[in-house]
Amino acid sequence: MGTGWSVRCALPAGIDPDRLRQAIDARLDDLVGQMSHWDAASALSRFNALPAGAITDLPDDFAAVIDLSLRIAHASGGAFDPAIGRLVDLWGFGPPGPQPAPDDAAVAAARVVSGWRRLRRDAGGRRLVQPGGLALDLSGVAKGYAVDAVADLLAGHGIAHCLVEIGGELVGRGIRPDGDPWWVELENPPGIDAAPIRVALHQCAVATSGDYRRGRHSIDPRTGRPVTNGVRSVSVIAGSAALADALATAITIARPDDSLIAAQRVAARIVVDDGNGIREFLTVPLRAMLA
Repeated sequence: MGTGWSVRCALPAGIDPDRLRQAIDARLDDLVGQMSHWDAASALSRFNALPAGAITDLPDDFAAVIDLSLRIAHASGGAFDPAIGRLVDLWGFGPPGPQPAPDDAAVAAARVVSGWRRLRRDAGGRRLVQPGGLALDLSGVAKGYAVDAVADLLAGHGIAHCLVEIGGELVGRGIRPDGDPWWVELENPPGIDAAPIRVALHQCAVATSGDYRRGRHSIDPRTGRPVTNGVRSVSVIAGSAALADALATAITIARPDDSLIAAQRVAARIVVDDGNGIREFLTVPLRAMLA
């Protein structure tokens, strides 16, 4: 995933930290083997390379992420789209590395073979059909899913109180040993002179999407081009890190349409540079969660 992970937790008696660490590494390696678009041997990369009409059986985690991705794609009107791998590569944000800025014809050609509406699954949702030329890119949701998966693994070891983080996406379960919730501070993009925002992650998660680390890498699937709506950062608080991750990406693209926030019943902090200075928007539910 190109990043690191951390876990803070209260270990029950008899839990070996080294074995637990190994179990977490193994779980994450399995998820990378399923859904990495950087690993040519992953299940995702193998699907992307299939000929038109070929069918693949999805592992459980892969199927769950596809299901969530398609749900958010539908709810966001395509602002979130798991099937824009060709566009991601075209703009130089994928495994091939930096590319010259594409012309209109190249963007149009990539859009023809992209898009979540081209994906077809069987009735059970466990088999996926390659329509031809389509490339999945789950980088807008897989990291959040991995955060949830690690928290679930900990629960399976009897660890009910934990804070799990992967690349800035976090989920809090239970409480800290001192009785406080797991407090986390939302990151300010450079140039934002705003008071720190601390959020209590009590049985919820937070994920952030922004352009201040890797540049303007968010592509609007509806145009095939990098988004230009002035959004610098979106942090979403939701019941799961996977949902928060996908929605942070979708809201980044969809802004100024914030209907998705209310429809999904989540909280969000949005930082926008609208040409008249940088402004911060907090949804009402988020205000209620602040320290």
